[in-house]
Amino acid sequence: MTTRPDHFPGHLATHPPGVSAAHGRPREPLPRRILRGRADDPRWVRPAVLGMLLVVGLAYLWNLSASGYANSFYSAAVQAGSQSWKAFFFGSLDSANAITVDKPPATLWPMALSVRIFGLNTWALLVPQVLMGVATAGVLYASVRRRSGAPAGLITMAVFALTPVAALMFRFNNPDALLALLMTVTVYCVLRALENGRTKWLVWAGAAVGLAFLTKTLQAFLILPPLAVLYAVCAPVSVRERLGQLALSAGVMVVAGGWWVAIVELWPASSRPYIGGSQNNSFLELTFGYNGLGRLNGEETGSVGGGGGGGQGGGWGETGIGRMFNSEIGGQISWLLPAALILLIAGVWLTRKAKRTDAARAAFLAWGGSLLMTALVFSFMAGIFHQYYTVALAPCLAALVGMGVTVLWEERSLWWARAVLACTLAVTVYWAYVLLGRTPDYLPWLRWTVLIAGLIGAVGLLFVSRLGRRLALAVVGLGFAASLAGPTAYTVSTLGTGHQGSIVTAGPSAGGMMGGGRGGPGGEAPGGGMGRPPGGGQPGQAPQGQGQQPGAVPGGTAPGGTAPGGTAPGGTPPAGTTGEGRMGGGGMGGLLNGASVGAEAKKLLEANAGDYTWAAAAIGSQNAASYQLATGEPVMAIGGFNGSDPAPTLAQFKSYVEDGRIHYFLSGGMGGMGGGGGGNSGTSSQISAWVEDSFKKVTVGSATFYDLTQPTDGAQ
Repeated sequence: MTTRPDHFPGHLATHPPGVSAAHGRPREPLPRRILRGRADDPRWVRPAVLGMLLVVGLAYLWNLSASGYANSFYSAAVQAGSQSWKAFFFGSLDSANAITVDKPPATLWPMALSVRIFGLNTWALLVPQVLMGVATAGVLYASVRRRSGAPAGLITMAVFALTPVAALMFRFNNPDALLALLMTVTVYCVLRALENGRTKWLVWAGAAVGLAFLTKTLQAFLILPPLAVLYAVCAPVSVRERLGQLALSAGVMVVAGGWWVAIVELWPASSRPYIGGSQNNSFLELTFGYNGLGRLNGEETGSVGGGGGGGQGGGWGETGIGRMFNSEIGGQISWLLPAALILLIAGVWLTRKAKRTDAARAAFLAWGGSLLMTALVFSFMAGIFHQYYTVALAPCLAALVGMGVTVLWEERSLWWARAVLACTLAVTVYWAYVLLGRTPDYLPWLRWTVLIAGLIGAVGLLFVSRLGRRLALAVVGLGFAASLAGPTAYTVSTLGTGHQGSIVTAGPSAGGMMGGGRGGPGGEAPGGGMGRPPGGGQPGQAPQGQGQQPGAVPGGTAPGGTAPGGTAPGGTPPAGTTGEGRMGGGGMGGLLNGASVGAEAKKLLEANAGDYTWAAAAIGSQNAASYQLATGEPVMAIGGFNGSDPAPTLAQFKSYVEDGRIHYFLSGGMGGMGGGGGGNSGTSSQISAWVEDSFKKVTVGSATFYDLTQPTDGAQ
């Protein structure tokens, strides 16, 4: 028996513009369709969709305050953007505009607007990220439902929301949440364009990619090759029109992503902040160097550490085809990755005889091509790579699972379709058994339960066409429960834990996790191996039994403080940050997370702060961010994130001091780690040495400052 393309559930039919599929009635207004659903949907569909979106939102909001300021690097930039429109535009780390973050600023804009309205607090910072997660789930449903029906859309939403790394990053203030949303929107728009060849949808896709570029630069382009080829081959218009539409979409992408770049590059460097992460104060250099080719080949100029090339792995973990499944990455994203790959092959096989413009096949190729392209780049990139990057795979993986399972279920009368479903379930539960075995102390009973239940369900699927309706539904329910139990357990663990610092991971602690921060080495961190804190914890987790608070420095006290990651304005830590939490670590001189700020140090910096452009200066962005978040006053981050950017130069810093623009210099930090790539001869180290030789030391509690208004005798 040959499967017909139009046998797919919810197969797309062509209707005149403005006319619904049901009885040719005029399409209802968008707000009414959102609330009431499509006219041809069963009554249960719309309540189920809205209910699931509500559940996702509430789940992701639960325990949100436990993360405090999350990544203080971005939180400080958000704070600056809420105080200064110039800092808002450039993505500056401080409102006095000394230096920017090492990414374009689009991800900061929603949070900065939220903080302007609601003030600086955890909810104002992270609720926009949660809303992005809900929006991503909604776009996924809308895309999958058009070709595979409402059940497939609901399955897709569930798989996406229960992916551990999605539950992590859509509750965290890194750029990856907005990037994942915009990449999902891009695929949706391309698929809409493929339905009838309408140019407007391809234009919207280009605009989404352009904005994604302003979120995380070149990573936004990973999905472009498969989508462009797909449209060029499968769009239902002439070849000439296809090429013209793609050219127009590319032009819109350049405009949407390039307007900000053009302004920054043309703006006089003397009147804008230094471009963080670059060595020549150029955003283009940052884009194509540190954030571009450097990520692929491991040669990130200005990085404190890097990856090893040649597929042998290095400071950022082992590279190769199995990277997405290894002990560092597997528990974040790979629970249903084998299933998605199997279902992608099955979906393409089912549509092999369909016409060139078949929408169902296009959907499998769009989501599958995006998944494969992104996963392959992640697997072989030798430069900086963090586990949480894999959130970009979650929407594609979820769509493939939702579409593939539904399509095969519709074909369950065929023995091979049942066999593929059974095989997919068996592989999924076996892989869950392996992943759960990497955290043997976390729900030890779940591992065998998932395996046994899943194998029973797989056997049942082989004979499901002979079972009665109730028994068949029981088999399906058992299969879904077994498949999702593992990622659900990891997601619940993620939701129940606060996450802070530069490097965060989902789920419970697992062995073999990689350490290091942006530019952080993968070698020994203070007090632990491979970037892990002492006590055997996962990077970003306080050593068990030591009672450290989020943001505490492994193995000791950070420069200027005593324990947790940052203090809110007014001297009170953000709500929920006094318990245990997963953080990026405060070691390595403040590279992964900043210092805590004691009440005395806070009082010192706030005194007469209005008389200075910067209340203080510190080497490295995380240290500067902690003091800025605590006091609400601008703090200069010398050398950017690592302390390795050559900004400001020693001459510039001396000029600022002579002009009375900086009050204090924070001792310690990362001067020996970065320094503009020159170790002790680098810019940061030069500034540190000059300050220590020239100004009076002020000790407040465990923090050491230098008062830049009080030179020592004989200072030069």
